[in-house]
Amino acid sequence: MLEAELFEQLEFQENPLYERIIKDLVEKQYSIVDNFFDLEEVSKLRTNLLREYEEDNFKKAAIGNRINEVIEKSVRGDFILWLNEADAGENEKIFFDKINPFISYLNTTCFLGILFKEFHYALYPKGTFYKRHLDTFQNDDRRKLSLVCYLNAEDWKPENGGELVIYRDIEGAENPITIYPFPGRVVVFESQILEHEVKPVNTMRLSITGWLKTR
Repeated sequence: MLEAELFEQLEFQENPLYERIIKDLVEKQYSIVDNFFDLEEVSKLRTNLLREYEEDNFKKAAIGNRINEVIEKSVRGDFILWLNEADAGENEKIFFDKINPFISYLNTTCFLGILFKEFHYALYPKGTFYKRHLDTFQNDDRRKLSLVCYLNAEDWKPENGGELVIYRDIEGAENPITIYPFPGRVVVFESQILEHEVKPVNTMRLSITGWLKTR
């Protein structure tokens, strides 16, 4: 066992991008990474999302965890489709093949104990939103990090709406951070600390959203 651990340590290579994300999380509880997925990868994932949506495989999103769900249109308006890595097709493997090494790196360097992950496609039709909330529940506090990967078209503009707003408290003063959903951008933030919302959408907004969870 000790030999295996030593070998793993010797084989470890520092990843500058992952290190920057970790530094951001430590200093401000969130990180924004542009071009985490390139435009070709985004296009393939977006095509898969839209195909699933056109085949009526999405469902109206609810509030609460997957055991105690309540559909509340006044709170959120997106449609979702849960992803199953075991059944992932070629395009969805693009996503997991990039996210899994990141999770392994976090566990190796930060000892976060991420044992589970859950992700879903999310589609916000025009006029929808998600009111300010926290990504944790009274009966389930396993979510450690929230992660959003944007799959919008290459010509996405700020006026299309659907901004993610993260609310941070700095020395007793609230400091909202506005993040535009540009394609390929990934946002990672502390699930149990940072309240956030999705502003009203003027053009259909696409993403993969999920959580890295402890036991």
